[in-house]
Amino acid sequence: MEPLTLLPPVVAIAIAIVARNVYAALIVAIVLSETIIAGFNPGLGALGAIDQTVAVFERAGNTRILLFCLLIGALIAFMRDSGGVAAMARGLINSGFAKTRRRAELAVAATGSAIFVETNVSLLSSGVLGRPLYDAHGLSRERLAYIIDSTSAPISVILLINGWGAYALTLVEPYGFENAASVVIGSVPWNFYALLTLAIVFFTAFSGKVFGPMRMADKRVNADTAEEGAAPSKAIYMWLPLLVMVGGALVFMFWTGKGNIIEGSGSQSILWSIALAVAVAAVLLRIDHVFTSDQLQNKAFQGIGEMVPMVTVLLLSIALGASLRELGTGDYVAAMAAGTLPPMTVPAILFIAAGLTSFMTGTSWGTYGILVPIAIPLAQALGIPPSLALAAVLGGGVFGDHCSPISDTTLIASVAAGSDHLSHVRTQLPYALMAAALAGAMYLAAGALAI
Repeated sequence: MEPLTLLPPVVAIAIAIVARNVYAALIVAIVLSETIIAGFNPGLGALGAIDQTVAVFERAGNTRILLFCLLIGALIAFMRDSGGVAAMARGLINSGFAKTRRRAELAVAATGSAIFVETNVSLLSSGVLGRPLYDAHGLSRERLAYIIDSTSAPISVILLINGWGAYALTLVEPYGFENAASVVIGSVPWNFYALLTLAIVFFTAFSGKVFGPMRMADKRVNADTAEEGAAPSKAIYMWLPLLVMVGGALVFMFWTGKGNIIEGSGSQSILWSIALAVAVAAVLLRIDHVFTSDQLQNKAFQGIGEMVPMVTVLLLSIALGASLRELGTGDYVAAMAAGTLPPMTVPAILFIAAGLTSFMTGTSWGTYGILVPIAIPLAQALGIPPSLALAAVLGGGVFGDHCSPISDTTLIASVAAGSDHLSHVRTQLPYALMAAALAGAMYLAAGALAI
C-alpha cells in the first residue's frame, strides 16, 4: 500500500497541469487520499474529505493565515482605488529610484530580501509595491511573482533570525549537541539551493534576461494587463498602511515572543498587523474624504471577494497536506531516501528527498518535521557534518515548495503579484530546476569532501 501514498499528490499535480484547474485537482486529490485512508471506500472517502477540510479551522494558525489572505484583498482595494498605488509608483519612477526597468526590479528584489522576518509579509509588501512598477515597465506579473517568491523563503532560510530559525533549532535540539544553535547557523553556507536562487534572482533583476516560459509571459504583456485603478493621488495611501503592516508584524512578533522576536507567533502577528493596516488605511481615507463610510465598506468587501478564489485554493491545499500526512506520503518518501546509501551521496539524496516531499505535500515546514529527524541521526551515524545534512533538507524543502502548484507560499506569491497561479508555477519552474541541478551537484561534491 505504501507506494499508493504517492498517488493523490501525483494525481493533483497531473490534473492541475493538464486541465489547468487547480480546484478540481485539489478536491480529487483530497477525496482520493481519504478514500485510501478509509480502506478504499469512496463514500467514506468523500465524507472524510469534507471533514478534513473543516478540520483546517481547528488549528488557529491556519485560520489566521486564511483571514490574513482575505484582509489582503481589502487593503489592496483601499490602496489601489484611492490612487495610492499609482501615486507611489509615479513617485518612485519620477524620483529615479525605479526610473528604469533594472532599478524597479532590484527595488522589488531588495524589498523581498529585506523583510526576512515573515515570508507572507515579505510577499505582500514586495508584491503590492512591484505591481505598478512592473506594469509601468512592461514586465509580466509572472516575473514579479517569481522575484518575490524566490526571495522571501530563500532569504528566510539563510537569515535565520525568524520563525524558520526557531523551528529548525527546535528540530535539532533533541539530538544531544553541545550547541544546537551552531548546527543551525552552520547550515547557512551549505544551503546551496537558497544561495543560488537568490543569486539567480538578482542576476535576473540586474541583467533583465529571462528564458523559457517567462520570456513568453513577458512578450504577452500589453496595456490590457496593467491593473486598473484610480488616478494618482497621494502616495501616503499606500506607504503608510504598508509601513504599519510591516512594522506592526515586527512589534507583534516581539510581543508574542515575550521579548524574543524569533519565538514570536508569525500567524498571530501577521493577522494583527494586516487588521491594523486596514484600519489605518480606512481612517486615513475617511479623514481625507476620499471615500464615505459606505464606500469604504463596499471597497473592503469587494477586495475580500477578489481573494475568495485564491483563499479557497489555499484552504484545499492545507486540507490536502493534512490528509497526506495522515496517509504517510512524506514518511514513505523519506524512508525511500534513507535506505542503503553510499555516505557521500547522503547530502544529495536528502536534498532530493526533501524536494520531493515538499513538492508532493505542498509544505516546506511539514517536510522539515518529517526529514530532519531522519537526516540528523543519519549524519551522526555516517560521520557527515550535521549542518550539511540540515542544510540539504532546508534547501530541498524550499525547492519543492517553489515547484509545487499546491504550495501555500506559491499561492500567496501569486496573490501578492496578481498573477495567474499555474502560470506562476510554470514560469518559475525552469529557474527552480536550474538552481536545484547546480545545488545537487554541489551536495555530491560536499558529501565526497566531508566523508
